Amino acid sequence: MKSEIIAELGQSALLLPSLISQGLAANDSVKARLSVLQAVARHAQDPQRATFDLTGECRAAGIDPMPMEGLVNRATLLNGAHIAAPGLGALGATIWTDVEAMAEAVAAGDRAEGDAARARIAAIKAETGTISDDAELGQIAKLTGLAEDGKDSLHRVIMDLHKVLNRFAAAHAEEVVAGAHVYGLTAQDRPTIEAFMRGVESTRKLKFDHPGLATTAARTGSRLIIQNDIGETDAHVVVVAVEADAVTVTYTDIHLPRTKFFTGLFANFAVHWSGLEHKNAAGIAEDGAFYLVTGRFPYQVDSQRNAILEAIGAALVFLIDWNKARKALRTMVPKGDAILVLEWAARHRFGHRGFLQLGGSELIASAVRHVAPTRIGFGERLDQTLGREAAIDFLKSVMRVSAEALLAGGSVRLVRDRIEADLIQHLQRTSAALLKIVVRQAGLAREIAAGIAQFIAEQQTGRPFDRAGMARQARRIEEKADRIAVEARSEIARFDANRSIAGLVNSVEDGIDELEQAAFAATLVPGQIRQDLIKPLAELCAAAVSGAEAAAIGASAAADVPEGHRIDSEDALAAVGRLIEAEHSADTAERAVTTSLLQGDFDLKCVLSVLELARALERATDRFAGFGHRLREYLIADLAP
Repeated sequence: MKSEIIAELGQSALLLPSLISQGLAANDSVKARLSVLQAVARHAQDPQRATFDLTGECRAAGIDPMPMEGLVNRATLLNGAHIAAPGLGALGATIWTDVEAMAEAVAAGDRAEGDAARARIAAIKAETGTISDDAELGQIAKLTGLAEDGKDSLHRVIMDLHKVLNRFAAAHAEEVVAGAHVYGLTAQDRPTIEAFMRGVESTRKLKFDHPGLATTAARTGSRLIIQNDIGETDAHVVVVAVEADAVTVTYTDIHLPRTKFFTGLFANFAVHWSGLEHKNAAGIAEDGAFYLVTGRFPYQVDSQRNAILEAIGAALVFLIDWNKARKALRTMVPKGDAILVLEWAARHRFGHRGFLQLGGSELIASAVRHVAPTRIGFGERLDQTLGREAAIDFLKSVMRVSAEALLAGGSVRLVRDRIEADLIQHLQRTSAALLKIVVRQAGLAREIAAGIAQFIAEQQTGRPFDRAGMARQARRIEEKADRIAVEARSEIARFDANRSIAGLVNSVEDGIDELEQAAFAATLVPGQIRQDLIKPLAELCAAAVSGAEAAAIGASAAADVPEGHRIDSEDALAAVGRLIEAEHSADTAERAVTTSLLQGDFDLKCVLSVLELARALERATDRFAGFGHRLREYLIADLAP
């Protein structure tokens, strides 16, 4: 047990069993040392007859008999009243230390009785004085003899303390309840201990081979005190006090972020937390500094009490090596996101110990070296390559896979394979997200093409149409599409994504530029367009609309097909076919318009404006056809071994 921090928290009831044990051991020790002191006096007064016969008594008390025998044999009598022996002063000091340890153990169980014993010891010590290597024979007689006339003596104090310690020992006999070492429990305490230990045992396996989670409990007055060591850090403990109407949890830690993490695990319970206190205590942690927080959970029925106790017990394993895991994760994502991953791993009962046991940050670095050495640079954070959400999602997967594999007894190689496969999937999702941007582009292209098609349809009916408004709308859409393209190129560069996607972005952007030019040309056409031109122009518009739609469908299908497994790429390849057909249809329609214009009797302005309109539409379908060829290359490249 981490006795220093437990004592600092004022939970002496938890220390009482070990103090009783120490007190009883001190009783055996002081009696053996007093016997040695008597032997010193005997040998000094009669060196020829006195022999050392305390070997068995010393060994039983845990004392090395050899130094004691040497001390006795070197004792000499000076002037008939003094005894000189090297080491005699140290023996006398140890006797007082043993007696004071007995009194301390008694005080832990009964403060008044302990204080009374300490006062008696102080009085006797003041009367006899301190023993040195040159001690008075009378001093030794007072320490080792029984007092007369009812006076107090060290011997009497030792006997009285021994009786009290024996009484305490009988009342605090140790037993084990559900894996917890408990002392002085009542029958009503057992369900409480069992609830806490259910929680501990439900997640204990997630610490794997790490030490920790030893639990001790003791009844003290109206309170049941439960203590858990958690891990190896001196100041890292949790103490739970259970009363008739409330559960109080006191948590200490040298790491402030982990302290906040611990309290956050109980968001589903109405726990009233105190403010964080920064404490200092000598002998605890490196500089004696630690944080303390207390939470109080009032309850009305036993089921509520048991629920919070079970939750506390289950949460403890997620505190072991927490800071080590946080440091490993924050090399890959920002500090706040590292804690989010750890919180998720705790709430989903995977934890982080499996991740650390399999190598921690090196586990992920190895996956990067194997599957994405050019996509993710050395020391580069995952969120800079995958994006924040994808990086967090990948690290959650690492926590889950690590824990599941170790619990199932899987091989380290299998774990590494699964993590590498998951990293590939997340990298693919980055490409999929970029393809979704292409889908947005193609949707904007269709919007412009549809506006021009409506203009041609209205020309056929002779109804008025706001050509200038159409052109302004096309301009706004083109500017929006430009911004999207710039954003896409930035993302492609940031994620070091598949460069083929940049070609797709550029092709659609070029198509939009041509469509915007077509909308502008439509504003220059004088009056009504003759009917013999309407049909091929309508066909051109239909080809442009069809091309934009096919580009959107193809990009969307490519985004939804797992990279490296393109067996389901038929939709995307079919869209490529539609793009080629649209381009062929546009070529035919554009030639029909050109023929009509050059062979017919048309005003020059009409010829030039309609010809520019037709050719801009045809060039747009050419750009979409180019998009189709690039999309096909993108798909085929992923099908290659």
